Amino acid sequence: MTHKHGLNGQGKGLGHGGGHGRHSGGGYGTGGFCICAKCGTKVPHEQGIQCTKLKCPQCGHTMIREELLEEKRKKK
Repeated sequence: MTHKHGLNGQGKGLGHGGGHGRHSGGGYGTGGFCICAKCGTKVPHEQGIQCTKLKCPQCGHTMIREELLEEKRKKK
């Protein structure tokens, strides 16, 4: 089946939700760490799970992405 504009297979394949996320056009990507701002405990970031949805295994405080915490500290 062809579309009336003849663009089959020629797009970037981004579709809905194919943007670049937050923080100046991009998320923090895969890898990295989630860190507890209260006690400093670090856990590896898991793709698809926001750090802010995790609780610190040591003290129970909400975790934050390490890069975001560093950005906040630089602004102070």
